[in-house]
Amino acid sequence: MLKRLLAGWLGLAAMVVCSLAGAEPAHYKIVTGPERGTYIQIGQDLSKWVAQPVGIDLEVLASKGSAENVQRMRFEPGVKLALVQSDVYQAFIDMANAGNADAGTMIRPLRLIMPLYDEEINVVVRADSPMKTLADIKDKTISVGLLGSGTAQSATTLYRLMFGQPIPEQNIQHLSNEDALAALIVKKVDVAIIVVGQPAKLFNDMNPDLLQQLRLLRADPNAPETARAKQTYFPTTIRQSSYPGWLKEDVPGLTVKAFLVTYDYGLRDTVSNLDHFADSLCANFDNLQEHGHPKWKQVKLELPTLVRGWKYYGPVEKHLRACMTNRSAALSPTAAQAQAAPKPRALCTDQERLLLLCK
Repeated sequence: MLKRLLAGWLGLAAMVVCSLAGAEPAHYKIVTGPERGTYIQIGQDLSKWVAQPVGIDLEVLASKGSAENVQRMRFEPGVKLALVQSDVYQAFIDMANAGNADAGTMIRPLRLIMPLYDEEINVVVRADSPMKTLADIKDKTISVGLLGSGTAQSATTLYRLMFGQPIPEQNIQHLSNEDALAALIVKKVDVAIIVVGQPAKLFNDMNPDLLQQLRLLRADPNAPETARAKQTYFPTTIRQSSYPGWLKEDVPGLTVKAFLVTYDYGLRDTVSNLDHFADSLCANFDNLQEHGHPKWKQVKLELPTLVRGWKYYGPVEKHLRACMTNRSAALSPTAAQAQAAPKPRALCTDQERLLLLCK
């Protein structure tokens, strides 16, 4: 009975896919992250395994990262989806609530589709550096990532949480991930902070001899700096198996959550296409986990309760919840009955510069 129920639901999803196969494709864009980061691979997976089966031609665009993605999601024609870090999304909301009109214009019409996975905050130093843990980066010269990147937001927020003060202006370098690692090797910076999901092509594609000149700092679970950082970020492990040619052992670290984001669209065709995207996301979720980037194995098909100021996109939320209910009922009807639906719940500052809100 359960197998028939699940097969029936998947069959219905397949009929939707087939009915759309002959239609003229919608041409949409998704903004992701740097060329050798994880976000762009996640975007490529969504294009291949989710958008394409329902007649959506989803172009995957590289970007500096999350803050730029929020801007492009709002204002660039054709961009219907974006990948955004949770701390960047929250920073826009905080700025809007504090009275910044530009931040409000940016973030208030945006809606979440679903949470994805955790991205590791890699704090990299030279192999011969005396630094051992995250607490040792105080007063060092740090590459925090490009302006407009999620890495820049995470790096500066992490430092402020750990030490109760911003990074001194003279100690900040805004370099791309690749340039930051090169600057680290030639001793132009002391620390490079890089936010990317493991395993990252950035490290695995790097020249092995150069990679051996670098090392990751540990997040000491007993340090007060780590405890303060966990107000926003979460403990994790950067696994040796992710970088077998580099790491000799697992390294304790911190993470930030990635979200798939859209806009509060009301046009009928766009709503319909995003509904089909949601149905396909659910129907092809197993394909994403089997064939996509390894990070998909960490993604759960669920819509957790959101913090205040965050909202799901209503039409897609309705489709995803219906799909999740059908999957749960097919696999475990008693568990599905027991599971309650989540309740909805003048000068430029450094923060404004990071979020690209300066005029």
